Amino acid sequence: MLTKNEFLALYEKYMSGQCTDAEKRLLDTCRDEMLLADEGWDDEEANEADVRARIWQRLSENRKVVPITRYKIYKSRWLQVAAVLLMGLLAGLLFIPAKKNQRTDNVNQTAITHPKPIVPGANKAYLTLANGSKIVLDDARNGDLPTQPGVKVSKAGNGVLVYHFTRSTPKTDNTLPEFNTITTPRGGQYQVVLADGTHVWLNAASSIRFPQTFNGHERLVELTGEAYFEVAKDKTHPFIVQANGTKVQVLGTHFNINAYSDNNNVTTTLLEGSVQMSNNSRTTMLVPGEQGVSTKTSGAINVGKADIQQTMAWKNGFFIFHDLNIVEVMKQVSRWYDVDIEYQNEDVKNNEFGGTISRYKSITELLDIMQLTRSVHYKIEGRRVIIMK
Repeated sequence: MLTKNEFLALYEKYMSGQCTDAEKRLLDTCRDEMLLADEGWDDEEANEADVRARIWQRLSENRKVVPITRYKIYKSRWLQVAAVLLMGLLAGLLFIPAKKNQRTDNVNQTAITHPKPIVPGANKAYLTLANGSKIVLDDARNGDLPTQPGVKVSKAGNGVLVYHFTRSTPKTDNTLPEFNTITTPRGGQYQVVLADGTHVWLNAASSIRFPQTFNGHERLVELTGEAYFEVAKDKTHPFIVQANGTKVQVLGTHFNINAYSDNNNVTTTLLEGSVQMSNNSRTTMLVPGEQGVSTKTSGAINVGKADIQQTMAWKNGFFIFHDLNIVEVMKQVSRWYDVDIEYQNEDVKNNEFGGTISRYKSITELLDIMQLTRSVHYKIEGRRVIIMK
């Protein structure tokens, strides 16, 4: 069995993405067996708040604790703060003794308060074919799906849809394209490999409309929401993404576009290659590491250094916030956990947060970490999260 310090060190290594498969299995095996042998917390009637406070104090004694201001976790220290907060909460969950006598009325009350559990998102989407018929992808079996002649569509494992061009007759520019659309709901994500080999990752509450095959001089798709693209290289056929009035054109590159309708901007972040952003009045080029923000109201395109880690966190299975306003934080939470957000007052919207947590943790773990800053509190009513001071 691991000691407490060994466990915490291994967990921090896991959160930094450096664990081997063997270490991940060890961490999973030990997480339910951890004890603090030198603490007398065996009393079943111990108050959980007191236990959490004592755990927090013991963790703080062994670590450098970064002070937290009321309204902001400063950027220069956000990672240290997030690690301490996360470990404190995790320790509280792991080391609090289980109560042997759970009351039935408490269980019933929980069922009434939460009639439908709030769970993290998963691979969920539906495919709309050119003829208007729809296929629910999370219900469909792996293998070939029914579609139009000349194209083979296969559902692979792990939420991936793959298109293959199968016509024996050559493509011509006069062939009318047949468009398909993949749509993810709130609480869903999906991947699609287009007929040209381009790989697209769709975030929650997003959709991409694309031809089954690319017949013309360009490869044109339409996006709402957010997606990450790894575009297959083809110098003679530029790849174009249209998103809320902004056009992004590439030949072969890796980039992310955030074009949710509840945002005032369309944001393109370039990881590899080069892209051209344009709208009705402006055109600009991006190089790797840059981010272009196209403003819907003014038409301006502002270019600056990208926060790659924060931008790509969703694709890598994390929430990463670097001094991010709570309204933007909760937009991501709302889409991924399929919940509605309500703010009890306007002042609470001024808070900013920094930290990292897996997207597959429960929503309460995420909200509890935010609450530890003492700048906000929350309560959950059904599928509504109320943020308050």
